[in-house]
Amino acid sequence: MPSYAEIAAIRLGFGLSPRLTPPADPAGMAASVAAATRIGPQAVTLDKVRAWQDKGLDLGAAARAGDPAARDRDVAYRRRLGGIYRAAIQNRFARAVDDHSGFGERLVWFWADHFTVTGGTVYWNLMTDAFVQDAIRPHLTGRFADMMLAAEIHPAMVRYLDQDRSVGPNSARARRNPDKPLGLNENLAREMIELHSLGVGADYSQQDVTQLAELLTGLAYHPRQTGIFRPGQAEPGAETVLGARYGGGRASLDDIRGVIADLARHPATARHIARKMAVHFVADDPPQPLVDRLAAVFADTGGDLGAMNLALAEAPELRQQFRQKMRQPFDFLVAALRGLGVDGRQVRDMKPGQLQRLLLQPMTAMGQAWGSPLGPDGWPEDQAAWASPQGLAMRITWALSAPSRLTDPLPDARQLLRAALGDTASEALSWAVPRAESQAEGVALILASADFNRR
Repeated sequence: MPSYAEIAAIRLGFGLSPRLTPPADPAGMAASVAAATRIGPQAVTLDKVRAWQDKGLDLGAAARAGDPAARDRDVAYRRRLGGIYRAAIQNRFARAVDDHSGFGERLVWFWADHFTVTGGTVYWNLMTDAFVQDAIRPHLTGRFADMMLAAEIHPAMVRYLDQDRSVGPNSARARRNPDKPLGLNENLAREMIELHSLGVGADYSQQDVTQLAELLTGLAYHPRQTGIFRPGQAEPGAETVLGARYGGGRASLDDIRGVIADLARHPATARHIARKMAVHFVADDPPQPLVDRLAAVFADTGGDLGAMNLALAEAPELRQQFRQKMRQPFDFLVAALRGLGVDGRQVRDMKPGQLQRLLLQPMTAMGQAWGSPLGPDGWPEDQAAWASPQGLAMRITWALSAPSRLTDPLPDARQLLRAALGDTASEALSWAVPRAESQAEGVALILASADFNRR
């Protein structure tokens, strides 16, 4: 029978590796998340992106003035920043490959997807990585309310959901510009309720969304202005959201802190977060007792994510519902790297072309272009989204061609079977691998198998 360590590494982490020994019990699994909360000295942060944008504004202005040399400097500067973003992506892969249990980096992926943001320009691409470092990692074992606050007011979120263009209809800024329409934008307010806290179908009204949108006016970002709140564009007066009254005095960020704290501890939020974690880590249609237990932990602990991590690590459904989830493309690629024995240094040392050919282009062809989910609800969870003929064909192609370019020599297929799947390998796969006509065919047989592509 597979051990707890094998089951947990595959279900909660990014799979087994011959280089790593996963924790042997739930307490160790939950404790391992702490490693993912640490931010390295080279990490992209909001302060760095703000400074890069500040310099970029000067270079862009000089380039637009018609100076050819300035245009060259601007292009070179953006190219250098593009390299920093590429290194940030490699670092995400590398940290997942090297994570002792994989659980912490899986949680980073899960929460960054829960609070989806996307980039576009080189500066906003970098800001999406700063979002992970600033708003997600520090709170993996803390309170959900703190993570939610950090995410909702981060410039990456403010810009992604157009909050920086939302102006109170009666704000000082609107009164100064009576002939210039400056509308109220409800995007952030709606997603804050529907996606980030209470969930679709919870007991709230359009009036709650509109009132919350008015309360959020004032959130804004500019690289050359300190802070993220502009009282001049905030709607004056108090707002009522879900029956509670906020503001009424001088508009400030504290009003927004108050409503986020209440949304974060709402009973509907406990149920929404519990189900979402159960769906991501256990099954597309998770057992209701598991959802109920997680919701109770969330409610009883005030949204303590460390307690949620432990409850998930202790869940017997991890074993009972084994292989109920289709690995997403990022999960598949990281699990393959781990199984093949590739380490984080090798990932960080990849040249730009290698990164594209071996990881990012295949990931796109499998249906998960890096940093580009289709909407604020993030990547889909159901297996139908990932088991398309095109996606499966790309996984087989990758399994046949990529391993030999990642490891030299290729691992013995029988050793890879043990290293990547342990005692979880099916009888059929265990029979077939030793009979493969070559090591390369045996490796591909494992990585393309249903055993490996499901967790």
